[in-house]
Amino acid sequence: MAKRKTLNSVALYGTLITLGCIFLFPVYWMILTSLSKSTELRSFPPRFIPKDPQWGTFSQLLAEHPFDVWFMNSLKIAIAVLIISLTVSVLAAYALSRFRLKGGQGMGLFILTAKMLPGTLIIIPFFVIFRSMGLIGSLWSVIIAQATMIIPFATWMLKGYFDTIPVELEQAAIVDGCSPIGTIFRIVLPVSAPGLAATSLYSFVLSWSDFLFARTFVVTSESLWTLNLGISSFKGEWITDWNIVMAASLMASLPIIVVFLFLERYMVGGLAAGAEK
Repeated sequence: MAKRKTLNSVALYGTLITLGCIFLFPVYWMILTSLSKSTELRSFPPRFIPKDPQWGTFSQLLAEHPFDVWFMNSLKIAIAVLIISLTVSVLAAYALSRFRLKGGQGMGLFILTAKMLPGTLIIIPFFVIFRSMGLIGSLWSVIIAQATMIIPFATWMLKGYFDTIPVELEQAAIVDGCSPIGTIFRIVLPVSAPGLAATSLYSFVLSWSDFLFARTFVVTSESLWTLNLGISSFKGEWITDWNIVMAASLMASLPIIVVFLFLERYMVGGLAAGAEK
């Protein structure tokens, strides 16, 4: 029996290590490419360890391109989209979860259906509206477009989480003198920390990885480019410095890692609390 358990543990850990290596290999290859010379990238068979690591690739990237400007533009857009989408989706999800409105279920399905519309389908109406408002060439055009795409699914995610919170908690708080709005901020939101963390991560990742809206609305001004738009400009007609591209991509992925590490404890803590219940 003990031998069988040992074999099962070895098989389990072996599978996890294999899957981890498969998932982490693209990240390793990104780091390897960013530290390799351009001549090494064209050699065959490829090197899995750089012979002479080129740490100057990152300083070259910062010196030759306005990477810091692109980074700040992406960060401004991501934070603004996160604030707008969370504010709207929390209130909308709470209303759909707690208030029995006529046609409320159909409204929820309609909101979810709005998420199924691809960005390429609504980008032309967005362009016409923003041009009439004078927002083309402004970061606000990208912020509004991204928030519009993120809010429907974020609302549906939070509604499902709010449905699991007992109404009795809010009723007890109201009996103790808490206002209806106060119950949202003092009772519902603290209990919903795992759901808010998942929604925040979803909103930030989608906003940070956007290319379509930035390519359409702010492409005319390089000072308003986002990271993805700036990195795409590195591809040349005849030659592309892939070590520069991978260095930029590696630096662009760091905020996602930081946000995940910050929110991960709330997500795991909420799952553990749910398991104890």
